[in-house]
Amino acid sequence: MSHPSVTHHARFDLRSALDAHPNALELFEQHVNPAFAAVLRTIGFDARYVRGQGAYLFDDRGNRYIDLLGGYAVFAAGRNHPVIRDALKQAMELDLPNLPGVGTWRLPGVLAQELIRRAPRDQRDGTGLDTVFFASGGAEAVDVALKHARAATGRDRFVYCHRSYHGLTLGALSVTGNHEFREGFGTLGPSTEIPFNDPAALERELARGDVAAFIVEPIQGKGVNLPGEDFLRVASDLCRKHGALMILDEIQTGIGRTGAMFAGQHWGMGDAGPRGWCPDIMVIAKALSGGYVPVSAVLVKRAVHQKVFTSMSQCSRIQTTFGMNDLAMAAGLATLHVLEHERLVQNAAEVGDYLRDGLARTLSKYELVKDVRGKGLMIAVEFHKPRSFLLARAWDMLHALDPNLFCQAIILPLMSDHRILAQVAGHRLDVIKFIPPLVLTKADADEVIRAMDTCVGACSSPTGPVWEVSKKLSSAALKRFGKPSSAGQPVSAQS
Repeated sequence: MSHPSVTHHARFDLRSALDAHPNALELFEQHVNPAFAAVLRTIGFDARYVRGQGAYLFDDRGNRYIDLLGGYAVFAAGRNHPVIRDALKQAMELDLPNLPGVGTWRLPGVLAQELIRRAPRDQRDGTGLDTVFFASGGAEAVDVALKHARAATGRDRFVYCHRSYHGLTLGALSVTGNHEFREGFGTLGPSTEIPFNDPAALERELARGDVAAFIVEPIQGKGVNLPGEDFLRVASDLCRKHGALMILDEIQTGIGRTGAMFAGQHWGMGDAGPRGWCPDIMVIAKALSGGYVPVSAVLVKRAVHQKVFTSMSQCSRIQTTFGMNDLAMAAGLATLHVLEHERLVQNAAEVGDYLRDGLARTLSKYELVKDVRGKGLMIAVEFHKPRSFLLARAWDMLHALDPNLFCQAIILPLMSDHRILAQVAGHRLDVIKFIPPLVLTKADADEVIRAMDTCVGACSSPTGPVWEVSKKLSSAALKRFGKPSSAGQPVSAQS
């Protein structure tokens, strides 16, 4: 459609702009984040990617990498999915009346209806998550959820779990149980940390009568820690008993990641029987974007929603500028369509079981390996101090040098020798985490299993090359940053 007020449009050539700046890392280092660029060089993650497709990345030399990081679980449907891309093209070609502000929004109601159709219902009282607030990112959505809880309960305090990760805005940070992110940002909102999987500790805090909400991940992203069989259901019951809300953070686990649409469904959320529980608020993001346009959604029970948006004069008391933009809504709709029609949730369950079982079986011969766990395509391999004297001594020396380095000594050769992109599951954790696109195949899984066998095997010798890599990494980090642990965290920063 022509724009009558403009007589000529000068075409912007994106390819020329990219060709004019072939070394993206140099520009990133100069103008965005020099420390992060230095980390990428130190750990060998500075490949020049030029294309992404499905579960793969490709560099400027034509090398293919299996992507087990998935943009921190963003690419559920894979990178550059043609159906989602086509939906965005359609949205632009329709010249939709985007962001009308005070006006009728065309697409948010359509996406909200699709999310509500898939959301759990509470069998205890028949209620469900039947209203939706759209934001742009996960942390923003968590802030919205916290505001809902305060407005609905008239209380201020929140309870969260040790090692939880809910985002890095100031509100989300106040309920994030990873202290390396909290340090240096002053006093945060009133909140209390409890151990994950500890209903007794939760009830002690709830019984004080001032808790607005308990916020919890069904599977913790940091470490891939799974809940006890009844923890989430009991937590929901306890919140109801003490007048607090339960916020379930499905930002990383939702939209098929764990082999169910939402991870809480593995532990009875929405079950048809009388024990079928449902949170008061559920937060999703990441994969809903299709990997194209940031979008998050806060699904809320209507009784809570009505206590927040109480009248026409209060209809905009929580709002965000870009949260309901047409491209984000179209990306969300197309993503749900792809997941359903291409059976990606089922694929996550099937290939996830295949990969997890294969890793457990193959790595069981190594005394360094403590556990292989997870659900669907959210998998962790945890390591621990071995029993053998020489290996135990090497382990102690390496951890004394830097407690972040052991997993990097596996992740680096995975990248350099096998072209597999993976991540550490958290700061000072001996855990490697896999959250690939849900289009991962069993052939890809076999490749990952073989590579892990090789890399963990190399670590099983106290004089093996991987231990030397770790020492070199620590020395390089010390030279660049003045402390050895600086290279250990960024690879897991958003997990």
